[in-house]
Amino acid sequence: MRRLGDAPSGDESESKVRTFCSRAISESIELRIVSRVMPRSILIPARGLHWALMTLPGLVYHADWSKSARKRWRAMAILSDGRYTASEPVRVGDLKQLLESLRSQSGSTGTVFAGFDFPIGVPAHYAEQAKISNFRKFLSELSADDEFFQVCDTPKELKISRPFYPNRSVRGCTHKHLLNAHRALDMASLLRLCEVGGDGRRQACCLFWTLGANAVGKAAITGWKEVLNPALKRDSVRIWPFDGAVKDLLKTGNTVIAETYPAECYGWFPGNPLTSKTDIESRKSFGKNLLLWANESQVGVDSNLQGALEDGFATGGDDAFDAVVGLFGMLQVCLAQRDSGDPEDAEIRDIEGWILGRK
Repeated sequence: MRRLGDAPSGDESESKVRTFCSRAISESIELRIVSRVMPRSILIPARGLHWALMTLPGLVYHADWSKSARKRWRAMAILSDGRYTASEPVRVGDLKQLLESLRSQSGSTGTVFAGFDFPIGVPAHYAEQAKISNFRKFLSELSADDEFFQVCDTPKELKISRPFYPNRSVRGCTHKHLLNAHRALDMASLLRLCEVGGDGRRQACCLFWTLGANAVGKAAITGWKEVLNPALKRDSVRIWPFDGAVKDLLKTGNTVIAETYPAECYGWFPGNPLTSKTDIESRKSFGKNLLLWANESQVGVDSNLQGALEDGFATGGDDAFDAVVGLFGMLQVCLAQRDSGDPEDAEIRDIEGWILGRK
């Protein structure tokens, strides 16, 4: 691919830069944007297929999620003078004011890109049984006290409109109870495509089975009920991929939410692979990889975050660690280092959802 050269700089207007960009798009020419011209915009390659102009969000936020407030940690990065600076992870805090608080810190663009480590979407099999054609619409229409959010204590309570089970571990509690209520042949039928294992990935736990260390159902309920549902009722957010591609959603004034999975990001950084996120020495070693990436990508790291990376997240442990890993993964998408993974399949876009950055 031939190179046209640098985009216009100095005092030239944004309209001239956009004209320049359009020419590059039509001619499939590689180009580089001078950051001081449009410090909040960047040309991103869609893996050789096309180029698009995307507004860089003023604030990028990532939360490592849990049903327990004590284990919910977040990290964020703020854009200033064309450069992101990431800060140390802290607990998520009050969910009622969360999104409004992020918007207030998003700078002149008012654009927020928020990633949450909980499922956003339902399996196609369940959607068929429940007659859900669009997950976003379905979630927005639920009331806060809807029985959908109530985890079943007994098999008799299970039904399509109340799909989560069991609320606690009791003798005789089995997958068969869940399968019968969902009219499913096996637990794999109750997985979203992005949760299926293979290609080096571990298979996820079924969304509706709420027992065990890997269970995500109760955490998802908290996220849906306390964060997404109120925001959808106010029509104050855009949710990827249900509302469109990342590049189309990240526009001035938008708050964009995406599902993330920190373990998906472990292999995105230079250096030796992570051996165990629960081991502080492993986190210290991997912290060097994260600092190297940040330095090479011109992402600022404040002194408190640098300290956390160097001491292996002695405060917050693997929850704080995953909050930062997920944030840096999101920044890779924002900085055009990694494709967002916008799904082409309509069923995934409308019903199941997808994990940011997954190919």
